[in-house]
Amino acid sequence: MMGILKDEKSKRVLRGIRTVFFLITMIISFLIFSAPILVAVADVLLPTALFSASLSSPSDDPSFLQTLSSHLSNYDFRYSLIDIPLISIIRSGIILCVYGLCDGHGLSTTTGPYLGITTVCSVASLFFVSLKASYVFGGGSGGFGATEVALFVCSPALAIGHIVVAYRTSCRERRKLLVYKIDIEAVSTFTFKNGFQRYSKILHDARVKVKLQN
Repeated sequence: MMGILKDEKSKRVLRGIRTVFFLITMIISFLIFSAPILVAVADVLLPTALFSASLSSPSDDPSFLQTLSSHLSNYDFRYSLIDIPLISIIRSGIILCVYGLCDGHGLSTTTGPYLGITTVCSVASLFFVSLKASYVFGGGSGGFGATEVALFVCSPALAIGHIVVAYRTSCRERRKLLVYKIDIEAVSTFTFKNGFQRYSKILHDARVKVKLQN
């Protein structure tokens, strides 16, 4: 009797471990495949939140919009910080649009539009923020706290994150094409122009061919 109870308990523990492992695997897979979207969302929210925290008035204060309008109207490249979250928003918007419009060919090639445009946008924003940091912190004006420093660190870090995620996405899509024995060079720009539907048909035909061979 005791042996049966121990076996049932061990089976329950084993099922629990398998369930937890399955959930962890699903979460990791979701994060990997949603990485471009998650990085873009973080790129919009984090710099904006840091900039809001750096304002003299809290974000729920009635004068917050007036403070924001004052920053826009009195913009100065050497002192104003509002351009950093704006650049992050524009950068994320462009990258998300390109990611949504690209099919497998556009995502898989290292010279494709997704990786190329992501790299250009990220490097351009890195150059802008670095140049601005040299003016802001090199002018000896002072008055900047930890929030402002975090804003300058956060934006370049997320720009690098965009490039890393774009490169890994490109490698993943390239492996997918190679697994199903699709000639990447044969998937021409015509495929890109016709959108994801054409790429899906090629991928489906390759899967059927592999199954028939097995």
